[in-house]
Order: sequence, then C-alpha cells, then structure tokens
Amino acid sequence: MENREGLEAATTRIDDPWYDALASGWGEGDGGGTPAVPGPARPPQQRRAAADIYLEVQRSAAFQEVRARYRRFVVPAVLAFLAWYLAYVVAATTAPRLMSHPVAGAVNVAMVAGLGQFLTTFALTWAYVRHARLYRDRAALDLRWDTQELTRGAAER
Repeated sequence: MENREGLEAATTRIDDPWYDALASGWGEGDGGGTPAVPGPARPPQQRRAAADIYLEVQRSAAFQEVRARYRRFVVPAVLAFLAWYLAYVVAATTAPRLMSHPVAGAVNVAMVAGLGQFLTTFALTWAYVRHARLYRDRAALDLRWDTQELTRGAAER
C-alpha cells in the first residue's frame, strides 16, 4: 500500500492490511451485492455449523447462568441508581429550601447530593467490575474456550 496524500489519504482501501474485511460484512458471499474480498471466507455449510454451535452455547445452562448472574446484579443496580438520581432531580426542583440548606459554610445539601451522584457512579462501577470478576468472568471465559474448541472442530470438517 503506497503512501497517499490529500482527500484519498483518509479513505480505507480493501488492500489495507489493517482493514478487517470480514468484520465489515464484505466477502461473506451472501449475494446481497457486497463485493467479495479475497481472504479466508468460509463455505456456507461451515458458517451454518458455527451458527448452530453458537445457538447451542446460547441455549446451554452455563450461558443462561452467566446471563442470570448479570441480570441479578444489573437490574437492581440500575433501578437503585435511577431512583437515587430521580430523587435528586425531584428534590432540586420541588424542595429548593431543603436543597439550599447549608451543611458547612457555603456547601449546601444540593452540592453534597450532587457530589454523591459522582461518588455513587464510581462506587457502582467498582461494584460492577468486582461482581463481574467474582461471579461471571471465569464462567464466561470457560464458555469462550468451549465455543472456540467447537467452532475450530466445525471448521476442520
């Protein structure tokens, strides 16, 4: 690939080694008008086999458990955070005297609650990462390895 300047320099060419043609949908050979790009496109029967494998993994008990653990954390956390955020907004609009009550010097209840929003965001992020590391990452990694082994076997057929 030659070094180009001007308007064409910003465009991505198909022969660009950093261009992932298959990720963009090119070269899939679906007959939908997308140009075929030379590369490691798989035959349709192998694509179907890989799709069947992913559907099988999605229906597996291990995958369902990972999704259930995710939902058991995320749904209550989102609801709690939204309730806290909406309470702050409603209090700021309907109870201005409460929110303007001084806490220490020029710092009032609204400022403390606003900073609490930031602290809650950081605490929730930390809790999410911790929950993912302790309860989901290992199971998800095991599923990934199993899926790769199954799809590698399907590609060799």
